[in-house]
Amino acid sequence: MAFKAAFLAHAPDADPQKHQGVVETGKYKLFVVVVKNQNEALNECKNLVEKEGIHAIMLCPGFTHKDIAKIVETVGEKVSVNVARGDGPGTRIAIEVMQREGWFS
Repeated sequence: MAFKAAFLAHAPDADPQKHQGVVETGKYKLFVVVVKNQNEALNECKNLVEKEGIHAIMLCPGFTHKDIAKIVETVGEKVSVNVARGDGPGTRIAIEVMQREGWFS
């Protein structure tokens, strides 16, 4: 049986039905889904746990503490929920690119 994980990221133009993929080895299965907002994230997390038996969820830095708490509540205590966080310079670089690409307009 493989370890099953999901990575969720935000994008303002995301459509989780189209912007998703799976990477699989014999021992690891990674689902990647890009969502537009928290409601989509909650739906995707719930579906991945129920339909795919996800063991761990990794979230991009765009998720707030409140968002993360709601995801933990939604998926239950038997699913690991982790958040990718960068350091100050790395976060600044990412925000500059996102601003340039129109993420916040």
